[in-house]
Amino acid sequence: MHLLIIEDDPETASYLVKGLEESGHKAEHAATGPDGLSKAQAFGYDALIVDRMLPGLDGLSLVRALRSGGNNTPALFLTALADVDDRVIGLQSGGDDYLAKPFAFAELLARIDAIARRRGMPAADMVLRVADLEMDRLKRNVKRAGQSIPLQAREFRLLEYLMLHVGQTVTRTMLLEQVWGYHFDPQTNVIDVHMSRLRTKVDKQSAHPLIHTVRGAGYCLREPD
Repeated sequence: MHLLIIEDDPETASYLVKGLEESGHKAEHAATGPDGLSKAQAFGYDALIVDRMLPGLDGLSLVRALRSGGNNTPALFLTALADVDDRVIGLQSGGDDYLAKPFAFAELLARIDAIARRRGMPAADMVLRVADLEMDRLKRNVKRAGQSIPLQAREFRLLEYLMLHVGQTVTRTMLLEQVWGYHFDPQTNVIDVHMSRLRTKVDKQSAHPLIHTVRGAGYCLREPD
């Protein structure tokens, strides 16, 4: 999933971004309320993780502003304000869930998955299929011809992006920006290395490869001819 973390504490934000990306998600960060509101309004995130105590615009006001503008992106409040009254106010303000700090990261992941199922992507969008390749985006598993394919977090995100753009040529620039979060060329063969591993795992047991190199352009995942 593509997640936005709106959190002013740099250590907490860094911990969340690292943990979410290691879990196969794409995570972005906004350090202030106004920045978080602007990003949430401009881009199509699957879910938001929002601190209540934010500079410039508090988390409650941020979520209220989104809801009043018709933006129903699922939002989880992650905050040190843990009293029952605080949780009630958070939910009444348009939040979908409320998790108090300190928190267990496994519980955070489970709650994000839950709010995405309730209000985020339709069930049909949570399972991607191309030929006999199937990806469950919530359960984070991949199968081909019914056989499970173990993928590392970055491999999962790479395959997810290819499957979301099935039949289209995906360039190296697109992959660097959308899978690695780079907005520059790191001058490494990181894409080639990961793509080689992914192709080995996805296509090695099949007579019909799905991942193809488009010479001079990038890669394409497509149905067998």
